[in-house]
Amino acid sequence: MAKPISLALVGHTNAGKTSLLRTLTRRADFGEVSNRPGTTRQVDALALRVDGRDALRFLDTPGLEDAPALLDYVQQMDAGLSHEQRLQAFLRGPAAKDEFEQEAKVLRCLLEADAALLVIDTRELPLPKFASEIELLMLCARPLMPVLNFVRHAEAQEPAWRRLLASHGLHACLHFDAVAPFVGAEQHLYADLGALLPQRREALNKVAEHLLREASARRAASLQVLAELLLSLAAYRQPVSKASLADAGQKAACVAAFQAQILARSRAAQNQLLGLHGFGLGSAEAAELPALSGRWESELFNPEVLKTAGKQLGAGAAIGGALGLGLDVALAGLSLGAAATVGAALGGVASQGFGAVGRSLSQKLRGIVELSLEDQALLLLAAQGLTLLQALERRGHAALEVLQVKVELSFSAEQAAALLAAFGVARAHPGWAAASPLPPSVAARWAQQVAAVVDGLGP
Repeated sequence: MAKPISLALVGHTNAGKTSLLRTLTRRADFGEVSNRPGTTRQVDALALRVDGRDALRFLDTPGLEDAPALLDYVQQMDAGLSHEQRLQAFLRGPAAKDEFEQEAKVLRCLLEADAALLVIDTRELPLPKFASEIELLMLCARPLMPVLNFVRHAEAQEPAWRRLLASHGLHACLHFDAVAPFVGAEQHLYADLGALLPQRREALNKVAEHLLREASARRAASLQVLAELLLSLAAYRQPVSKASLADAGQKAACVAAFQAQILARSRAAQNQLLGLHGFGLGSAEAAELPALSGRWESELFNPEVLKTAGKQLGAGAAIGGALGLGLDVALAGLSLGAAATVGAALGGVASQGFGAVGRSLSQKLRGIVELSLEDQALLLLAAQGLTLLQALERRGHAALEVLQVKVELSFSAEQAAALLAAFGVARAHPGWAAASPLPPSVAARWAQQVAAVVDGLGP
């Protein structure tokens, strides 16, 4: 059995080595990420598993703190010694345990690795000390792949860094952003490493293929979560007595309870998405993601936002319900689906439960109506869910700041029609809103509609 490929992450203090490692392994809990210098003080190892075994072994090293002084120290050794012999003499000597202890940890680690990723914070100016770091690392005679980190930042100095690297014979380098990785950046990383390590190219290709399969599986599982949420919310109905609606205080309490239930179910689905993408619940990374703020929760019941959403997302006409709630009301003369108004706060929307005629009539006779989510609110939830999914797919696992992701989503007429058709089926099956498993008699129909919603949400 081939041993794991060993990759050392090296570079200056606070260049983003631990951040990069968190993102490459999707481990938001690994190590400590901070804006304070010198956060990593020891060499930490983390494995990436493929098909049940370790394929890569990452070594997270401390930052190089005084490379110029150490380079001078090594160069002043016996001129008769080769570069490798000078390096070994330093590592055996007292300086490796004293003033250059951190650098010695990095160099020992690099000598044991198959290759190294030189992580560079492109927000820094490429000062002479960084040239000394490169020269020091090259003494280890290991393949070195520069990783240009934080290249999206306004202060990134990428051209200057490329010139410095080229002056040391390092022409190939990788764009990366540990906070918001580029799509396909991981695949490029392993492809480039395959050029540096031709004897391990096949193993690196397998890693890249494994990551693609994982990404595809995460997206499929995420769309499944969103589809099940939307169908359960389309089916959800809250019975309310007409007497309660006649009292302003009771009506407000009923509406608040309905909204709270919708939001609780939405948050549970958001937490599922976070877990699928390797983000801890309640973490800073999670709290700052789009769709997890109170702003979006308020948008769900904002009439102006819903009107706009209805037009942008393909639903067509603006809605009438002032709070994004529909009323399933059986009217006189056995007429279902006509517009109805119950108080100025609720507004009226056509009945959305045509398959539940018998239940509606029964509820009417008992003086009960049912609150439900309107189509536009469901489409807005779908758009918010897709925005969150795209943000998670683009977000690194070491982000300390808010990720500004602006995603303009719209549904084609075909997508909107497919979604609305599935929602219509769900409205006729209030049992689909239950948290318990569905009986076999309706499970197949549920699965069919889930697949329809997944298709409607897109690939």
